[in-house]
Amino acid sequence: MATLNVGNLGEYLREQRRNAQLSLRQLADAAGVSNPYLSQIERGLRKPSAEVLQQVAKALRISAETLYVRAGILDAERDRDEVETRAVILADPTLTERQKQVLLQIYESFRKENGFEIADGGEGGGLSGSPSVADVGDGGDGGDSAAPHETAG
Repeated sequence: MATLNVGNLGEYLREQRRNAQLSLRQLADAAGVSNPYLSQIERGLRKPSAEVLQQVAKALRISAETLYVRAGILDAERDRDEVETRAVILADPTLTERQKQVLLQIYESFRKENGFEIADGGEGGGLSGSPSVADVGDGGDGGDSAAPHETAG
């Protein structure tokens, strides 16, 4: 049975919560988990599910993958490059949320094409309907873009 480094996760969560200047109760409310449960996670007494970690990461505005590695859900050595790449993309303040998600989908599709498994299965499973690079940020998604594209030829 794999040993989980839950204590390290709890310390890391507490540090991130304090950096975000959130009380335990505020983070629990934002993440949709109970205050006692979050306290037990921080003290290393409980092993949270990937879903709970994702909710907490979203509330803290940090990478869920980082928490997965800390919790032992992802293999740190094998998945480090993917985790770091995803974290950098998600942390980039110059990209919109839509651009970040499209860029991650493209990244995951390239990894899959090159024979690498996606660690968490991606956002919606299959990537066959993924937008193309041309769709990112240029209004090319067929939605309500301000100006139509003109093409030569």
